[in-house]
Parts: sequence; C-alpha cells; structure tokens
Amino acid sequence: MRQNPSPRRPLTGRHRAATTATAATAAALLLTGCASATTTASGGGPGESGTPASCGTPPPTVPGAPQPTRLAQGGARITTAGPTCFEYEVTNPNAEPYDYTVVFDGPDPSRGAAVFGSPGDAVNLTRTVTALAPGATEKGRIDLTAPGAPTQGRPDNPRPPKPELLTVRSVPTAEAPHPDGPCPPSGLRLYADDGSAAMGLRAVSVHLRNCGTATVTLDGYPQVQPLDADHQPLDGVRVLRGGAEIASGTGADDPPRKIALRPGEGARSVLVWRNTTEAGTPQNAPYVRVRATPDAAPVMVTPELDLGTTGRLGAGAWTREDANGTAPAR
Repeated sequence: MRQNPSPRRPLTGRHRAATTATAATAAALLLTGCASATTTASGGGPGESGTPASCGTPPPTVPGAPQPTRLAQGGARITTAGPTCFEYEVTNPNAEPYDYTVVFDGPDPSRGAAVFGSPGDAVNLTRTVTALAPGATEKGRIDLTAPGAPTQGRPDNPRPPKPELLTVRSVPTAEAPHPDGPCPPSGLRLYADDGSAAMGLRAVSVHLRNCGTATVTLDGYPQVQPLDADHQPLDGVRVLRGGAEIASGTGADDPPRKIALRPGEGARSVLVWRNTTEAGTPQNAPYVRVRATPDAAPVMVTPELDLGTTGRLGAGAWTREDANGTAPAR
C-alpha cells in the first residue's frame, strides 16, 4: 500500500522557465532552518552572500559503481550528509514537466533527536517538487536539529544520522491529481485515498468530484490502466469490472448505473486486489492511469498496487458519494 508518512512539510518549490521572486522566497521559507532550495554551498563555513556551510561530505560510494537505491533512485539522490543536515537533488530526465514526491527515512521529532534507521524511532520525511521542467534539477536541504537536542542522536545511540531515500514517485504534471486547490481545466477533480489492507486484501478508493460548471455523465466503470515504476503498462494484469471475483463487501461489487454528476457532486470507484504470492514473479504497479469517462483527460494516481502473483485488479463501478466521501443512504 501507499506509505502514509507522519505530518509532512509542504512543497519545496516550483521550477519553471521563469522563476518569480515570490516563488523563490516561498521555497526558502519552507525549508525551515536551511538555505534556499536551489543553492548548493561548499566549504566548512558560511560562504559569500550568506551561503551556509555544507552539510558535510557526499555519502561513501564505490568508484565506478551505481549509487545504492538508499542514496539514489527515480531521479533523486542524496548529495551530502552530516550530523545536523543533509542535502538532496531531484532531476527530471523526461521530455515534459513532472511532479515528484520524495520520501526519506527521517528523525522522530517527538524524541527531540535526529535518529535514522531505528525501527520505532524514525518517521518518514516527505518533500514534493511540482512542475519540474524537463532537464531541470531542484536542490534541497533538510535541517535535522531540534531545540535542545543533541545532534548526534540519543545518548544510547550516539552515531550521526544516516538519511536514506525510501521511495521516489513521479507523475506528469499534466496528469497529476488535484485533491484540493484550483479546479482542473477538465472540471473534474480525481484523486486516490490511502486505502486499507487486511489479510492480504487491499482496497483503494478513487474519488471524483465535479468542480466545474457542467453536468458530467458517468456510465458504469472508469478506465483503469496499471503502470510499472517506469510508467509503462504492466503486462499480464487483468482489470476486472467489479471486485466480486476478488472479494465481497469491498464496495467494488455494486452494479453499474448511469450517474448524472452535477456541479459540486461526487462519486467514487473502489480498486481491490490481493497480495497473494504463489508460483511466479510478483507484480507491482506503483501507478494507475485513470479516466473517469472514455473521453476524459487521464489522471495518474499512486495506489502502490502490490498484486503478488494474482495478476488481477478489480475496478468497481462509479457510485455516488457525498461531500464527506461517503455513499449516500439508499
């Protein structure tokens, strides 16, 4: 399932062809206790023009060998790390703007110390970069210190923190979901929730809200396409209409019906699957491209499908839901 980080800090900033002074100021303020997200410092002390000292040295790697995934993956990499902060960068190699979500292994603020890699102590730190232009690089810096806390970790764990990349997810900016903010040009706001899991059974709801001015007709099922980590269609996965073949009582087995979705109204479809592993190679689909109707603009959500070896994904028919995300009483 999708990782559900603890309270997370918002955007690191936007990279566009012409970055405004306002955007640059916002990016600097969001990186609390750190320098501008687009400035890399060097040396052992403050540099010219207020540039802060470097966080430390690059993480150790084997010369000529690719960096391990804990340090570099999916266009993101940790560039330097020290006892009080670490620096990272995200590069977009694609031919169009992309939104990135980068999750690091992070410190537990409630313990008042920077501790990494300790089960039960660490929480996830999430940073997002939106509309990163083709070929552009966003640089960021994360402060690990807390008021009154030792920078080397707890007294019983005096080692310096070792930040790691956990996951990197990216979607084309044109297909990014919009759970809030301005209404998309399509007039339809589509996004996925965090879902639920029990005994290998998974379920994620795809929510749709008409934030436009015209009534939209939903007829049965959304179009669903599982994608691998490279955003390519995942071969060998059957997308089923409804979830009855996988499990009952998930909300994905309601009969299809036409729905006239007026402005302000909402609907949802439930994706359901099992993480059952038997003979064969397990299949994972971090992304799913969804079209609310055949002619609707696609939206790419990140439900983290761990399909095991079942090769089946059930997509429920659209059903009405109220503004609170629950189905109206029948």
